[in-house]
Amino acid sequence: MDELKSPILQVRHLSKRFGDNVVLRDINFETRHGNVICIIGASGSGKSTLLRCINMLETPTSGQILFHGQDITGKGININAYRAKVGMVFQSFNLFNNMTVLGNCMAGVTKVLKKDKKTAEETAMEYLSKVGMAEYINAKPHQLSGGQKQRVAIARALAMEPEMLLFDEPTSALDPQMVGEVLEVMRSLAKEGMTMVIVTHEMAFARDVSSRVVFMKDGVVAEEGEPAELFENPKQEATKDFLARFRNK
Repeated sequence: MDELKSPILQVRHLSKRFGDNVVLRDINFETRHGNVICIIGASGSGKSTLLRCINMLETPTSGQILFHGQDITGKGININAYRAKVGMVFQSFNLFNNMTVLGNCMAGVTKVLKKDKKTAEETAMEYLSKVGMAEYINAKPHQLSGGQKQRVAIARALAMEPEMLLFDEPTSALDPQMVGEVLEVMRSLAKEGMTMVIVTHEMAFARDVSSRVVFMKDGVVAEEGEPAELFENPKQEATKDFLARFRNK
């Protein structure tokens, strides 16, 4: 089977509960090489929990997550090796405050990928340059703006040279004027063919950049489709109601 045409990631009948609270119910979707999937929906609809399950920061209650056909929820899976291939960019940056920008981007390359220091530094510099942060290599996170921190976090994820990236509301902690600089980096990654699954409240970005859009409500996929179709001609009342508030933006 052609690697580029077969799914990289398949989520099958995924459910997650915390005690009696069912957060995700029977979630199914997949992504192929170069796809950008944007997951939209109101706060509390289960979007971030779904992403955390995909990255195995939360253990699914039931269902499967297949990465190149292998169920990563099964026993004996090397989660660190999987996370090196499926990187994650968090809402709150999650940078190491005691390390420089360069150190943040080298850490995973040396510790997880076991590359030598020179290779790690070259790789880190390549991706810091890519996101426009090369001149800040000696800065600590507390010296950076939110937008700069998020660009460093993206560079750190890219330095692992992953097959795909997960973004958990990467702009929601940013001041409005910093949102654009982070979205611009993500747009350029999409153009270059990076496979991405993005939880976002940025509707214009989701409409313009996605291959497919997944609308979640109350822990289920209420509607899924190509962005032009879903935004212009939503089929479900819940989708229509959710999108109505963004029509005039």
